[in-house]
Order: sequence, then C-alpha cells, then structure tokens
Amino acid sequence: MELEDIWKGTVESTADKNRFKYHQIVTGPDFAEKADIALIGFCCDEGVRRNNGRAGAAKAPDAIRAALAKMPWHGKEAALCDYGNVSCQDNRLEEAQDELAEKVSEAYGQGSHTVILGGGHETLYGHYLGLRLHLGSEASIGILNIDAHFDLRPFDVESSSGTMFRQILEEDQNAGYFVIGIQRFGNSRSLFEAAGEFDVDYLPEETVRQSDPAQLSRRIQSFLGQYDAVIVTLCMDVLDMAAAPGVSAPSPFGLEPASVRAIIRASCSHPAVRSFDISEVNPDVDEGGRTVRLAAALTNEAILSFLGRAPEM
Repeated sequence: MELEDIWKGTVESTADKNRFKYHQIVTGPDFAEKADIALIGFCCDEGVRRNNGRAGAAKAPDAIRAALAKMPWHGKEAALCDYGNVSCQDNRLEEAQDELAEKVSEAYGQGSHTVILGGGHETLYGHYLGLRLHLGSEASIGILNIDAHFDLRPFDVESSSGTMFRQILEEDQNAGYFVIGIQRFGNSRSLFEAAGEFDVDYLPEETVRQSDPAQLSRRIQSFLGQYDAVIVTLCMDVLDMAAAPGVSAPSPFGLEPASVRAIIRASCSHPAVRSFDISEVNPDVDEGGRTVRLAAALTNEAILSFLGRAPEM
C-alpha cells in the first residue's frame, strides 16, 4: 500500500492548524526542507522468526501509521517527515538492518529526531548502527530499553530478535545498556548471568510497579546523563497482555500503559535522547486493534516529548 493511502483520516478544518490531525501535517522527504521528526518504518520480523516468536510484526509499521494518522496533532509548527519503509527481503535480515542504518544516519544528518516503527525488536540493531554511523566510533551511546526481556542471547549461529544487545555490547566498548520492565520468568537464569557479565543496569517489572514516579524519573535521568547520545527503544511485550494482546511474546505480568507512558515522557524529553523505536506489535493477533492503537498513542508521546510540547489541558 502506498503511504498516501495510509495517511488518511477525518478533516475538521483545512485552515485552522489547531484542529489538524497527523495525516494533515505529515510530508514525504521530497517536501520537507528540515524535518523536526523523521519517521521510518522497518517491515521485518525475520529476527522474530529466528527467535521462534510469532511472526506478523512486519505489518506493524503501516498499521501504526494508519492509527497515528487519525490522532490530533499537538506539535504546532513542527515538521513531521515520513521517510517510508525499509523491508526485509528473502530473510536477509542483516542487509535490511544495514539499509535501515543508512536511512537513520541520513535523518540524523539533517538534524532530525528519528522515530522508527518496527518490526521485530531486531529493529533496534539497525537503529543503533545508524546512530553509530552518524556519530563515529568515539562517541558514547546509551540504550534505554523498555522491555520484559534482556535480549542478550548468544549469536554463534545467527542473530535474531533476542541477540541485539549482546551484539552491541560485545562490539562496542562505548555503549551502555539499561532495561526497564524485566520479567523474572521471562528470562532464563543464564540471561541474568549475562546481564551481570555485561554490567547491564536493569529494573524488574515489580520494582517499576512499586517505585515512586519521581524516584524512577531520577534513575532514568541519571542513566541518560552519562552518554553523548541515547536511543530509547520500546518492545511492546513489556506491557500487560490485557492492554497489549497483539505482540510477538505476550506478558501476563507486564507494565500498565500509564507507566510506560511516564517512562517515555521522562526519557524522550531529555536532550541526550536522539531517537525512539517501537517494536513487536503483531497486527495478525491483535484483538480489535487495541495494541496498534496503544502503539500509536505511545509513539505520539515520544514525538511530543522530543518536541517539548505536551498537549495543553
């Protein structure tokens, strides 16, 4: 489907920008001199397939766009540019990740905050490669992962949606990793050992639930402040399956949507955070489109946090 067929919705006004929806302000790269927000889709779930998960996330980028299209735009005069999709062809995951990296680096080069709509969580590796390509080898990069899983599995045979962070930490001495939402029984004991081996900072799901919001925000700010640039990555399986049934690996004890929203607001408003991605939405198993709509709402929160403009109440 062409992007112009996805960015559609009702029109309250053609002149009053205070009544515009997303579909009325988004442009393609040929029509934006400088985008404040660059949107890129990564249509791939090859990593999920390799990780024995439920395939279907490759359809998520356009589904999330269609949900975003109908939402009110609160970004005022900011420019949102859609760079289109990178698609994984013939199971060639690594080639698709390299192509995503090129697009991400291009968007950074134009001074944009980048928002990537995955795809499986293998999206993150191409996202990271794009930032590293843009910054060079010396800059420090922090990765804040909102996730139920560490994704630190070995990749001796092949990479997958469960190996990305191990790939990064083994290859890059200037990268740091913090995970929020880890589920004890969503990770093997060996993965907890790997987290210790790689000096991974993490907060279990139970701790997040019990934390004072101000205390959690300070913990996030402390991590973000250590790096030249930071990526925020959201795996939708961190959410309770009652709120997000349409994911590759549902979590029965996941976080509530409001908690994830608060984490996104606290992180994406920080000046070190350059980009955001969202992964593991699976429209094929999404009951009533609930997960897609939630993904669009959380993506909207990231965009508005980048712009520093929360909706006026």
